[in-house]
Amino acid sequence: MAGSKTHDYHILEPDIWPLIGAFAALTFTTGMVLFMHPETFGSAGKIVLGLGVAGLIATFFSWFGNVIKEAQQGDHTPVVQLHLRYGMILFIASEVMFFVGWFWAFFDFALFPKPIEVVEGVTTSLFGQEGAALIAQFPPKGLEVLDPFSLPLLNTLILLCSGTTVTWAHHALIHGDRDGLKKGLWATIGLGLLFTGIQAYEYGIAPFAFGENNYSSAFYMATGFHGFHVLIGTIFLIVCLGRAYKGHFTPRQHFGFEAAAWYWHFVDVVWLFLFVVVYIWGGWGAPVH
Repeated sequence: MAGSKTHDYHILEPDIWPLIGAFAALTFTTGMVLFMHPETFGSAGKIVLGLGVAGLIATFFSWFGNVIKEAQQGDHTPVVQLHLRYGMILFIASEVMFFVGWFWAFFDFALFPKPIEVVEGVTTSLFGQEGAALIAQFPPKGLEVLDPFSLPLLNTLILLCSGTTVTWAHHALIHGDRDGLKKGLWATIGLGLLFTGIQAYEYGIAPFAFGENNYSSAFYMATGFHGFHVLIGTIFLIVCLGRAYKGHFTPRQHFGFEAAAWYWHFVDVVWLFLFVVVYIWGGWGAPVH
């Protein structure tokens, strides 16, 4: 930056990656649309989708890498750090509203059930038939649900433990304990991967498939998007672990790690609501698989 600096703001150098990221996102979303209509577009959807994903990954590595370099060079002044915090708070707030939408859908299905019936895994709509309103219930009649006090409870305990380990890592960093920071991050990453593995196994043994009925669709969309967020949070923490081994972060300047910790606590809290609403309340009274 030319000239003497007389303010606390960081003026960014011209960068091509935001533009590349915008076109990559457009390519990705276009590829998703094409991919969902293979009968019309054939293999073009896979190609366009692959190009979009590659562009997004390249953008993440390069653009976020530049942000890390700026932090290490001291460009993130207290004013810049404050605004980064504002940005992360708004991002998490938008994520909260994203999940509010899925909870809204689930409550709508539960409080205003449709007359459908599940017999030997086959869903049949009884809408319009005489007496159909009498069997309208949620979950649908005949549908088996997952036992909330089996794998879901185990996953709840795992995420609660991961919340304590990431807090351990944060406190270790604040007190200058680099070894504690690394151990806490390793433990949190391990617990996150364990949660993801158990979630995938649960999907494999679930007695219902995505799209069979309103319950299964709402279940997989809500828990699936949460699982995706856990995976993103795990990658977030892996990046922080790599930076910790490179000597990044100080007790006074470590917003990159702090943002990852906020995000991780967010997915913890969302899971608690999912566990209570979807697994316990949502499956109350239904036969357990």
